[in-house]
Amino acid sequence: MLIRTHSCALMGVAAIPITVEVSVEIGVGYFLVGLPDSAIKESQHRIDTALRNYNYKIPGKKIIINMAPADIRKEGAAFDLTLAVAIMIASEQMKGEEIVEDYYIMGELSLDGTLQPVKGVLPMAIEARRKQKKGSILPIQNAREAAIVQGIEILGVENIKQVIDFFNEGIPITPTTIDIREEFQNSLNNYEFDFADVKGQENIKRALEIAAAGGHNVILIGPPGSGKTMLAKRLPSILPPLTLDEALETTKIHSVAGKMSRYSSLICVRPFRAPHHTISDVALVGGGQHPQPGEISLAHNGVLFLDELTEMNRATLEVLRQPLEDRSITISRSKYSVDVPASFMLIAAMNPCPCGNYNNPKIPCTCMPGVVQKYLSRISGPLLDRIDLHVEVKPLSNEELLTKQKGESSSKVRERVVQARNIQAERYKNCPEIHCNAQVNTKMFQVYCAIDEECKALMKMAMDRLGLSARAYDRILKVARTIADLDGCTNITADHLSEAINFRSLDRDSWGR
Repeated sequence: MLIRTHSCALMGVAAIPITVEVSVEIGVGYFLVGLPDSAIKESQHRIDTALRNYNYKIPGKKIIINMAPADIRKEGAAFDLTLAVAIMIASEQMKGEEIVEDYYIMGELSLDGTLQPVKGVLPMAIEARRKQKKGSILPIQNAREAAIVQGIEILGVENIKQVIDFFNEGIPITPTTIDIREEFQNSLNNYEFDFADVKGQENIKRALEIAAAGGHNVILIGPPGSGKTMLAKRLPSILPPLTLDEALETTKIHSVAGKMSRYSSLICVRPFRAPHHTISDVALVGGGQHPQPGEISLAHNGVLFLDELTEMNRATLEVLRQPLEDRSITISRSKYSVDVPASFMLIAAMNPCPCGNYNNPKIPCTCMPGVVQKYLSRISGPLLDRIDLHVEVKPLSNEELLTKQKGESSSKVRERVVQARNIQAERYKNCPEIHCNAQVNTKMFQVYCAIDEECKALMKMAMDRLGLSARAYDRILKVARTIADLDGCTNITADHLSEAINFRSLDRDSWGR
């Protein structure tokens, strides 16, 4: 008997439909074809042992299994349940040949027959709905994650016996359902950190508010213990809330990467990713022999925080340049390429020098002449060119540390940020690729970032007196445009421009000398 079951393989963040064809004939042998990897080839032993726990077995006949299309590499143990169901029906140990093709089936089998969670069930559920399937059968641990896809049945099972009983006896499996909009609304503002907990540092809070309002990248430079990491962790709490479409897109990436827990369904807050400074370039941008999303994609629609920036491998940092501009990453291999979204805000933190005390008002710097400049040169000019705000973080005074006064809450700051983003949404409504000021290209400056003669004179004076580089010009105008939006002003004024100029510390000739 020839039986077909259906599942999916992952390619980037997309699910590719896979048809498992099983033929049980007279003879001896177990033949698995269709470009499976070692984990799938080993499935025979897991399936046989799992079935024996429930008094079933793989028949001692000639079994031919084809995983189509045969030119796509299949990997992982997620096809165990797909293969087991097909073998059981083909060997007439189980009913269900009429309805099995209505379901996408996925799950990894343990030796006792229980199911282990797998990666990528959300793209699989989306593909099942697209193919107009009745539903998906998958591990109970993944059920809530897949249930955010409406219009199909999500049948979460704990072991293979439940699947056998479902097809043999018609014993129903309770579908997992969630109200996606209610789930989204209930978790929308569930932030762990709040700006109200930060003492002092008003200028840094202001810089992060501007960054959030315009989608700008930020670098924080200051001595150890000045609060750089603490401030960075609170940036997501002032960003505009995720839209439902953004939440679904973000959840899909995390599902493929296997980052979803059993009790999570929809990612409702902007992600915050903070990889260690020893991270490799593949782990950062994604890739591998079979491409997987990297940290920049896991930070999609959220924040990527790179602490100890100058301690990171320079080659690793350079691979960020293209994703920062294009807001996506293309991972190419000899036979195919995949596009993975990577629209994130970059916030970096670093010490100003090897000893960490350059410009520290409390502790003198012990670095030799020229060492500070050499230390900063570990970050290339083209990468700094993509960072709009350079902010010096000074340590708090004793009085500020001992104060009990609370700062402004993140919710109040977020209200101003959302208002500024709404202004930008209206401004760029005819530009589908532009959503915030940070994405404005040079050709659009004359329209959206025009300045009067007073501002031009101020810019010229700043370039001459502060030694600002030419590459800082565009960045200053973008930041000034955002400051004007926060103030509700149509035009950029000299005050807006002055504040933007103050956030270009690393462009000054005097820095590090």
